Amino acid sequence: MPILIRKYLLLFLLFAALLPKAHSQNKGSITLKTGKFTTGDVPAWSQPSFIDTAWKDQKLGDPWQRQGFQNYHGFAWYRIHITIPSSLKTNSAWKDSLRIYLAHVNDVDQTFLNGVQIGKIGSFPEDSGGYVSKWPAVREYRLSINNPAIKWDQENVIAVRCYDGGGSGGIFMGTPYIDMLEKIDGISFDNTGESIRYLPGNKAEKSLHISNHFNIPIEGTFSYTTIDAATGKTLEEKSVPLTLTPFSGKDFAVTMPHRIGIEYNMSFTEKGSGDKRSIKQILPYILTPAISDKPQINGAKVAGVRPGSPFIFKVAATGKGTLAYSAKGLPAGLSLNRTTGVITGSVAKAGDYKITLTVTNSLGSASRALTIKVGDLLALTPPMGWNSWNCWGISVSDAKVRSSAQALIDKGLTGHGWMYMNIDDGWEAAQRANDSSIVPNEKFPDMKGLGDFLHSNGLRFGIYSSPGPRTCGGYLGSWQNEDKDAATYASWGIDYLKYDLCSYTELMPRRNSSLEENQRPYILMRDLLKKQSRDIVYSLCQYGWQDVWKWGPEMNGNLWRTTGDIEDSWNSLYRIGFNQARLSEYAKPGRWNDPDMLIVGQVGWGENLHPTRLTPYEQYTHMSLWSMLSAPLLLGCDLSRLDPFTLNLLTNDEVIAIDQDPLGKQARQVIKQDSSQVWVKELEDGSKVIALFNLQNSFQSLTADWDALNLKGTIKVRDVWQQKDLGTKEKGYTVTVAPHGVSLIKITGFTQ
Repeated sequence: MPILIRKYLLLFLLFAALLPKAHSQNKGSITLKTGKFTTGDVPAWSQPSFIDTAWKDQKLGDPWQRQGFQNYHGFAWYRIHITIPSSLKTNSAWKDSLRIYLAHVNDVDQTFLNGVQIGKIGSFPEDSGGYVSKWPAVREYRLSINNPAIKWDQENVIAVRCYDGGGSGGIFMGTPYIDMLEKIDGISFDNTGESIRYLPGNKAEKSLHISNHFNIPIEGTFSYTTIDAATGKTLEEKSVPLTLTPFSGKDFAVTMPHRIGIEYNMSFTEKGSGDKRSIKQILPYILTPAISDKPQINGAKVAGVRPGSPFIFKVAATGKGTLAYSAKGLPAGLSLNRTTGVITGSVAKAGDYKITLTVTNSLGSASRALTIKVGDLLALTPPMGWNSWNCWGISVSDAKVRSSAQALIDKGLTGHGWMYMNIDDGWEAAQRANDSSIVPNEKFPDMKGLGDFLHSNGLRFGIYSSPGPRTCGGYLGSWQNEDKDAATYASWGIDYLKYDLCSYTELMPRRNSSLEENQRPYILMRDLLKKQSRDIVYSLCQYGWQDVWKWGPEMNGNLWRTTGDIEDSWNSLYRIGFNQARLSEYAKPGRWNDPDMLIVGQVGWGENLHPTRLTPYEQYTHMSLWSMLSAPLLLGCDLSRLDPFTLNLLTNDEVIAIDQDPLGKQARQVIKQDSSQVWVKELEDGSKVIALFNLQNSFQSLTADWDALNLKGTIKVRDVWQQKDLGTKEKGYTVTVAPHGVSLIKITGFTQ
């Protein structure tokens, strides 16, 4: 997957991203498995009369890079030969339109049926305005059954002209098909976490909006069932007849208990055909108590900076009303803004400086120690913040970064230690300046101004590039201009560089390149970053090839990707997260294993955001596991749309403290079974954190057995998510854990 770069990461994730949605194939559908393929661009290839027998056969649904064209980017064509039987329309209930579903096309497509253009998404390089990638968009084209372009019961040719600007190319991230559109395809449910209200008395109200996206009335039955999944008990069932007028919607409100294990099923059955559209959801449940009105200092307890480099540190603090900040023991050269809590300046002399921070409001004050280590090592705790990719993809802009930063502040996340604002791919102009300096495109009119805005709010500024000629999204990389780029980043005030291998793989002499060949581009940028007058955290993004965790420190890498791109699915989370156990010895302060970004909240990769497909149970596992791994915590969601559940998930300071613990030890996987795993992490204060993970699809009882974990004594247990002391346990701790869920406890008072 990594060599295909991130455009392949979503698989069929975005099938449900556009409205009206291509939820599934209807009755009688025909799967389009293969097509004829060639590179190049000739207009005559759109015509059914063209003879394509000499073209290669290609599997549809996989990028062409996986099928013999690894290093090719540019124009290419598919020609799909298919007989469309008239039985499709005969057997259709609606008998209205033929649907041609092509999944996703990277990056631009122009699609023809028997020589007639039926659709185009994106812009080709020769178009007015130039190349515009639309790789995340679903390609679904519809034709009236009376359209003369359709040849019923005869061979048809679907010709797809593609342009790939970089990364993966072709028709992929799903299986193309042909079917008849039915009325049920016009029905969708708006089912986001934003539509849940948490009420007194452990109740929750779920609002659901059902929509008709077609220009016809749709009649049927709306049904819902609420169950307690932990016991299997049905709590409520209801069905109501419903007629939706053209382009209309209907709102329903369902009240249910607010606790772990509440699930609900909602469906709409279309009257004429009996076709059903349904959703099954788990009620998001909040575990973390409300934040105290009294002052509290959160976030990292240690920070690193090089001698003479600019230092910026936002004191992460919460509390009601206006907060006042103070510090004792600040070294010469640093000052604290008493209003914003931002420490700035520079320190000339190396050494460890221990200072005392104090935060005060009308209800009291809180103090905590902070150690500033002035030396050669940065990122002494895993970076926490936001990256634009999983939300905005290549549509990222100055305005979106600024609004995201403001949302980070307004939602209170900065009070819990979230501080990095990282621009991913899509910011680069098509051409360099006359002196070969990299310049931003029109979406970023003033990079230094953007950096100044972020720094003024105590945030840190990250950017993205590739050592290759092109980035994963097809933009300019740093190839042969690395010195210019490093200097430019420093002049803009960049604090973090994500350096993604991308098209550099095309410069390697072979697929399984040597260790030296993998290291070469990262050594070059390492040495150039060291020459800059400011500190830039160095993120090595090369997917874990050649065991990067073993040599990443030699690159001055502060973090390194250990895997390909993550998706918002349990399979991806499980495969990536639980595979980090073998890497525990390589994580330490300033050197972090990076299993990729957090996939919570509203994501979408630049096209039609959708709620993460992870269940609430899985999201608790996600945040718990990444904290146990001492992994970088980088959000990728729309920060302006954080629902109460997601915000609660991201602001539990005891969970965050596990990730940000100064000892920097990654958890060990001490028990591994098919149905469950137990991980243990040591903390600086001598305590331990134990995570019990349920890998089954149903609730099960799990036990942390003190003898099995080589622990002795009468041990005190604290539930970290609920921030609740559970008393002492003599032999162990037993708890019922949700499917794909976790119990996260902190223990003290033990001996070994």
